[in-house]
Amino acid sequence: MKLARSIPHWRSFKFAPFAIIALFLLTNITGVFFSAVLAPSVSAATEITSIPSDVPTSGDTDLDWIIFRTGESEGVDPRFIHAVIWQESKYEPRALSHAGARGLMQLMPATARRFGCKNPENAASNIKAGTKYLAWLLKRFDGDVELALAGYNAGEGAVDKYKGVPPYNETQNYVHKIVERYGKTHHPIVPVEEARLAIENALEE
Repeated sequence: MKLARSIPHWRSFKFAPFAIIALFLLTNITGVFFSAVLAPSVSAATEITSIPSDVPTSGDTDLDWIIFRTGESEGVDPRFIHAVIWQESKYEPRALSHAGARGLMQLMPATARRFGCKNPENAASNIKAGTKYLAWLLKRFDGDVELALAGYNAGEGAVDKYKGVPPYNETQNYVHKIVERYGKTHHPIVPVEEARLAIENALEE
């Protein structure tokens, strides 16, 4: 009895080099196995080239982009950031209050240190720290814009003490003016990536 051949006849190996070359070309062209560079990308971030028209402007394009990008990265509506900056400093980066608050978002020295701002007169650093504080307050007060603003102005301890906006004329006027400018009393608390997508989706509406 003859056994079935388990390997091909030796003469068929003369085609092996051609088969290997063909496989190499095929896999490189299609991006499989050999080349990740040639493989198609499954996702790509959308590059935003313009800020939504309903976002306020400071009159300084570079500053507007700092505010917009910071809002994206921290999950805070840039419209809200603009409203706070307008009330705090009218977009003056070297603003200094009698109490010692400095910069665009009028950071007190302790707040600046708390949120990593080493130079309050640096626009990007000041806005980053101020927005981090706003994000922290919004989360602490479950998205309640009025309480977050009261905390920003008078400190979160004062809000806890009075179980609401403290009965200080300055704080109450501060909250009223910013809410009126921003137009909302609730800010959704969502993961940063979801907030970023929500901000970007405004471009498509």
